Amino acid sequence: MKEFIYPEMMVHVPVCTNKVPTNVLIISNNASALEAEMMKHNGIGFKSIVCSLDALRAEGDKNYDVVICEMQADAAVIAHISRILKEDGQLSMTHNSLDDVQSNKSLMQILGNYFKIIMPYYLGEGSTALLASKEYHPTADIILQRSDMLDDLQFYNCDVHIAVFAMPNYIRKEYLGIIKN
Repeated sequence: MKEFIYPEMMVHVPVCTNKVPTNVLIISNNASALEAEMMKHNGIGFKSIVCSLDALRAEGDKNYDVVICEMQADAAVIAHISRILKEDGQLSMTHNSLDDVQSNKSLMQILGNYFKIIMPYYLGEGSTALLASKEYHPTADIILQRSDMLDDLQFYNCDVHIAVFAMPNYIRKEYLGIIKN
């Protein structure tokens, strides 16, 4: 995979879905590429923490508009992420391949306890991420002005933003009732 696709898609998809993001949390053991993408969004503050439940527990309630998570997520991690997200927040997270149906269904069912919208999206070369949103839909509520005004991007744009949520029928059928869009 081109090294620029992953960080651009993990950052810009959720940030360009939120109406007025002001504060983003990155949960990663190596956040430098994600931080570089966040710097392209003038006026949006961000913080990075290491992938640990203790670090997540230390964060205050409803402080973040967007959380970008590379941490292996279970029910406890998702509960803490939901707690620190604002009422209209988004979560972009890594997960197992969509071919690992049982693990993903379990993860998506946990996410469904906290988020109105749960949609996988393509990162390229067969890799996917999950976008979970408490309010905004990633294809209906994309902020076109923000997505089109970003400089120095190699992959992401408003057309790609919408296109990456298209799923083949076998994925739609396998996850029917689990993906919430």
